[in-house]
Amino acid sequence: MPAPLSPPIVIAHRGASGYRPEHTLAAYELAIDQGADVIEPDLVPTKDDVLVARHENEIGGTTDVALHPEFVGRRTTKTIDGQQVTGWFTEDFTLAELKTLRARERLPTVRAANAAYDGRFEVPTLAEIIALAKRRSQELGRTIAIYPETKHPTYFATIGHPTDVALVDQLRAAGWTTADAPVFIQSFEVDNLKRIHGMTGIRLIQLVDGEGGPADHAAPSYAAMLTPEGLRQVAGYAWGIGPNKAQLWRGDMPSTLVADAHAAGLRVHPWTFRAENQFLATRFRRGADPDAHGDIRGEIRAALHQGIDGFFTDYPLEGVAARNGAEDHR
Repeated sequence: MPAPLSPPIVIAHRGASGYRPEHTLAAYELAIDQGADVIEPDLVPTKDDVLVARHENEIGGTTDVALHPEFVGRRTTKTIDGQQVTGWFTEDFTLAELKTLRARERLPTVRAANAAYDGRFEVPTLAEIIALAKRRSQELGRTIAIYPETKHPTYFATIGHPTDVALVDQLRAAGWTTADAPVFIQSFEVDNLKRIHGMTGIRLIQLVDGEGGPADHAAPSYAAMLTPEGLRQVAGYAWGIGPNKAQLWRGDMPSTLVADAHAAGLRVHPWTFRAENQFLATRFRRGADPDAHGDIRGEIRAALHQGIDGFFTDYPLEGVAARNGAEDHR
């Protein structure tokens, strides 16, 4: 088993989102209780420029906004990173208005048990998530880190709601400015990470995918960024990379990605390990039901054997068990 550059961390993807509606304080609390080292909020701005946790700025699928007649006129169509999207958008709501909404399960047909929690939880702010991480760290005597993703930074800057400075300022107010702070900042774009690199010493993670490229067109493609030369350039501003977990493999054989990234001095935090068969590599599926749970621990262990430095998972309980060597006997 290749040695990772740093001890592998379990990153609760949007909280314990396999068990509770994503990006809610309840999901983050449960993730911490299940042993996650890190909780991950995706950040988007409100109309009054407060950073809140939602997977996307379109909130029709993750809140009950459609049930609020007072907001029916806010439904609109926008072009975001070249794609037309119709719905309701956080940048058209003040924080006070957003706080009247309640979270809903994003995948109700896949995670029906989570839908039982629809309507219970608010949309949390970054400030509330920071406060939660600090409080639970003190209570538990172990550090709970946060891993914010800046969503669509170029888009938000072009519509007058830039997020980079707001994020760094809020982290600075929390006392977090250096590489040993319990924070990782991630983005699928490049230029905003380079800007943030000049603003703070906090560790930065360049997100990449198996196809396409950054929305700010700062690199020709993600594939170009993952060549040895591309990785060396990424290492000039980032501490690590966050690849799609499928990029760790060529068929059933390991790719060279982890070794290449480590050679450039970059950590590797792949995303996202989920328990449902439809999200697992074929060899880890169990049975024919796409929504049934397969061998998530096996898939995580296979990635850990490549020497990854951490991983995103919707199921932190399973992630912690896999990282700690527990076998799944279900």
